[in-house]
Amino acid sequence: MKMNKFFKQILFVVTLLFSFISSQAQTPADWKQMKADVNKVGMEYLQLMPADWKQMKADVNLYWVNDMGRNGYYDQKTIAQLMGTMAETVGPEAVIAIGDIHHFNGVQSVTDPLWMTNYELIYSHPELMCFWYPVLGNHEYRGNTQAVLDYAHVSRRWAMPARYYSKVFEGNGCTVRIVFLDTTPLISKYRKNAETYPDAHLQNLEQELAWLDSTLTAAHEDWVICVGHHPIYAQTLKSDKERADMQKYLLPVLQRHANVSVYGCGHIHNFQYIKKKGDNINYWVNSAAALSRPVQPTDGIRWCDGSTGFTVISANKQQLTLYAINRAGKILYPLPVKK
Repeated sequence: MKMNKFFKQILFVVTLLFSFISSQAQTPADWKQMKADVNKVGMEYLQLMPADWKQMKADVNLYWVNDMGRNGYYDQKTIAQLMGTMAETVGPEAVIAIGDIHHFNGVQSVTDPLWMTNYELIYSHPELMCFWYPVLGNHEYRGNTQAVLDYAHVSRRWAMPARYYSKVFEGNGCTVRIVFLDTTPLISKYRKNAETYPDAHLQNLEQELAWLDSTLTAAHEDWVICVGHHPIYAQTLKSDKERADMQKYLLPVLQRHANVSVYGCGHIHNFQYIKKKGDNINYWVNSAAALSRPVQPTDGIRWCDGSTGFTVISANKQQLTLYAINRAGKILYPLPVKK
C-alpha cells in the first residue's frame, strides 16, 4: 500500500511538471528558458511530500480558492491537481470559492461551456468531489449572476443557496461558521455601471448588511470567518474607491462583533496578511489560483507574497490556522489565530 502511494506521488510530480510546462511555454526557446524553473518546482514538491502536509490536518479542514477561471491556463491546472493530491492527506470537508470562478465575462447560462473549461474538467480529482460553496465576484457580475446560483441544480457539488449565506462546519466538537458575502453590489463603481455589470445595481445592499448584522449577533461558533470577493484593506493598483466603499459599508458591521476572527477575500491576485492597530480582525487576501500579480509591503501588511496558490483553513477549538500554499505545495506562511 505504501509503495502504491509513493508511485502515486511520483506520478503526480510528473503530471505537475507537464502541466506547468504546457501552461507557460509558447516556443522552443521558452522550453529551454524554463528548464531550471520546472526542475525547481519538481524538487520543491519532492522535498515536501505529504508528510509536510499532515501538520495542516485538524478537526475542521477547508480549502479556499478564488480568481481561478482561466480555462486551465497559467497555473490553474497545476494548482487544481495539487489540491486533489493534497486532499488525500489533509481531507478538506469542502471548498469555498470566493469569486471570479469565471473570467472574464462570467457565464450566460447553466449550460455555458465555461462551466466545463473553467470548473468541471479542471477540478476533476476524486477528492475534490466535495461540496463547493461559492460567492460571486465582479467577473461573474459581467454575466448572468442568476445562472451561477442556478448551477446548483445542475451540479451536486455546487452548493450556492443564495447570493449571501452562512454555513457551519463541525468536527470533533469544533465549530466554524463561514459567512459568505456578496461584495460587488457594495461598491459604487459596479452599481453605477449597469451596462457592464447589469445585476449589481439591482441588489439591496442595506438588506444584505442587516442580514449580516443579525447573523453575526446570533453566531456562537468557536470561529467565525467572513469572506467576500473584495478586500477591505490591500496593497493594490486597483482604485482606492473600491476599498473606501468596503470600509464605509462593510467594515463597521464587522467591527461591531467581537466574534469575527477573519475577513478574507480575493480579487488582488496575491497573498496578503493585514493587521490594523486597534482592530481585532485579521484581514487575509488569498492569492489567485491561476494567475498572480506582484505585491509590495505597505501599512498594516504583516506578510505578503506574489505567488499563485490557495489557502487551507484548519481549526480546532483552541486555534484557527490559515495556511498559504503555493503551486508547488509549499506552505508559504501559516497564520495562527488563538483564543
